[in-house]
Amino acid sequence: MFAYFDNSATTKPCEAAVQAVTEALTKCWGNPSSLHSPGVEAHRRLDAARRSVAKALGTEPDRVFFTSGGTEADNWAVFSAAQKLGKRGKHLITTQIEHHAILHPMKELEARGFEVTYLAPGPDGTVTLEALRAALRPDTIFVSVMMVNNEVGSVMPISSMAKLTHRMAPNALFHTDAVQGFLKLPFRASTLDADLVSVSSHKIHGPKGAGALWVRKGLSLPPYLHGGGQESGQRSGTEAVPNLLGFGAACEAAQLALREDLARENSLKQRLRAGLEVIDGVVLNGAQAAPHIVSFSIPGARSQGIINCLQDQGVYVSAGSACAKGHRSHVLEAMGVAPAVIDGSVRASLSRFTTEEEADALLAAVREAVKRLT
Repeated sequence: MFAYFDNSATTKPCEAAVQAVTEALTKCWGNPSSLHSPGVEAHRRLDAARRSVAKALGTEPDRVFFTSGGTEADNWAVFSAAQKLGKRGKHLITTQIEHHAILHPMKELEARGFEVTYLAPGPDGTVTLEALRAALRPDTIFVSVMMVNNEVGSVMPISSMAKLTHRMAPNALFHTDAVQGFLKLPFRASTLDADLVSVSSHKIHGPKGAGALWVRKGLSLPPYLHGGGQESGQRSGTEAVPNLLGFGAACEAAQLALREDLARENSLKQRLRAGLEVIDGVVLNGAQAAPHIVSFSIPGARSQGIINCLQDQGVYVSAGSACAKGHRSHVLEAMGVAPAVIDGSVRASLSRFTTEEEADALLAAVREAVKRLT
């Protein structure tokens, strides 16, 4: 049995993405800025990939700027917004449970003299509209709230938060890290009321090393990388054509049966939740409102021990965020979860390739882990 449940960390590339990457590496490897025919062909295919990503986002292609991934897109949004609006105010807002691609840039801006308010989540991992309302000020210039928490699957009211921000802090830009929401929740960037949206390829069965920042029409950010003026002068550097063509192909493949796939993922999530709830010694963490994330704990055990025990049975999960490098989950700490529960917490995350047999294998492996470790 090979049962993979670490899809919030990375997904298996779909066949369409693999084919697109392979073809770009072997047949379409020209520089898209070159004016000869190999370069023109690479540029044509890059434009096609941009249209595919834009269609998946529900926006115009010229508002999609390619990056190396979600981390770069997040950093670009934070630092460029502060640079653009820093003369109007110094107050920034984010949440305590953001990805470190947001939290670390915020800490850097604090060191530069900005003031950051970190909104606390409730016990289920959701940050409320009321919490944002209480934090907004006339000198607020930037708000960043993730769409879906990558550890506990809580879903934030992004559209309402964006509207509230624009009403109460007219000078502010609103950004959402939608890496865990893109092609997992129904939304259109053009009607979300956000100003900036970050997405990533390898979370949707595309290759690593590709992502995008959506920038609303009429908004111009200072360039994050300077050089040859690629990406309409917004993000210099020769585009990683193979990765980006794979990104576009993954977007196209995901949209073919998106509703059915998400409904099946949600059904499997509920199957897992129901199965975990009846195992003595297992605790569920957070709202888990997204269709693909289940966080649970075996208090008294250690996360790494649980991971190893499940891995021995061919089942693969992660300890919270795979990006946290083994540190105690800042998300669960912010939620007020007891230390013993945090230390025994793991995350199972699904994809459209997850099967019922894999879900049953996970439940059987957890039952065995409880016997071995407690």
